[in-house]
Amino acid sequence: MDEFNHELINVNALTIHVVSCGPIDAPPVVMCHGFPETWYSWRHQLSALGAAGYRAIALDWRGYGESSCPREVSDYGSDRLTEDLCGLLDHYGYEQATFLGHDWGALALWEMARLHPSRVRALFNMSVPLATPHSAPLEMYDAVFAEQFFYINYFQPVGVAEAELEGDTRHFLRDFYYSASGDGMKSGKAFTPAPREGTTLLSTLAEAPGVFPSWLSEKDIDTFAAAFATSGFFGPLSFYRNIDANWRRSKDIALSTLTMPIAFLTGSLDPVRFMMAGVAEAMGDLLPDFRGVIEIDDVGHWIQQERPEETTSAVLRFLDATK
Repeated sequence: MDEFNHELINVNALTIHVVSCGPIDAPPVVMCHGFPETWYSWRHQLSALGAAGYRAIALDWRGYGESSCPREVSDYGSDRLTEDLCGLLDHYGYEQATFLGHDWGALALWEMARLHPSRVRALFNMSVPLATPHSAPLEMYDAVFAEQFFYINYFQPVGVAEAELEGDTRHFLRDFYYSASGDGMKSGKAFTPAPREGTTLLSTLAEAPGVFPSWLSEKDIDTFAAAFATSGFFGPLSFYRNIDANWRRSKDIALSTLTMPIAFLTGSLDPVRFMMAGVAEAMGDLLPDFRGVIEIDDVGHWIQQERPEETTSAVLRFLDATK
């Protein structure tokens, strides 16, 4: 990865860690990671897009890795996250960029397209489709999962999940990455239903095997674990603590304003696909220039890492079609 350029840039009075690859004067493609990941989850795409003639840029969100970690929950709302992306574009002198998002990166980019549509040239999201709930999400989760453990509800009290995940971060990451992967989902042991009271996140996960599946090496896991040893989990978990505030902020913005080309990629075994059944397919009726859903068989949540070549090929086809 010697070709990667690492920078710490000043954005909105914070320091944001940015990793880039490819010609400096090429069209920018900005990649936004999810939970619990960092810029490193895009390592395969950074190299490939740079080699294909794009300026490939991946960031650590605020609260992650080498980026600044503000200490107020409200610092992690969609207003702040999208302002960071606008500030990143301003720093490099870009009026617009094509954005790629995975997991929480996808959620933040749905908000970027709503709140700052003029800055989004095109959008390619992965794993988490555009949802249009009619009421505050946490109210719905409380109703649907009244007596059942649900990780987003578990993340709401400050300090509880932090203590668990920071207690043995590497163990948590191994089990979580495995559980949400295609391998973990096929095991039938991941995300087992459990009562809300007294259940922890780790107790719902499948135990990762001694030899991890080949798509993620122990060195890769060390890299992720080192990033969270630096940042902790307050910032990453506070993304989830802003879900209702984010919904209130954008619920009245008409989706007709999202006129940019948009495509969506998912894995057939992604647990989000089961939690949000039918939502991805419904986007064609909501978005003015939706280019369709791409599904990769037999792959789980970490799609750009589990199937890097197929993911990159899909991204490059989209970039070529939206030049």
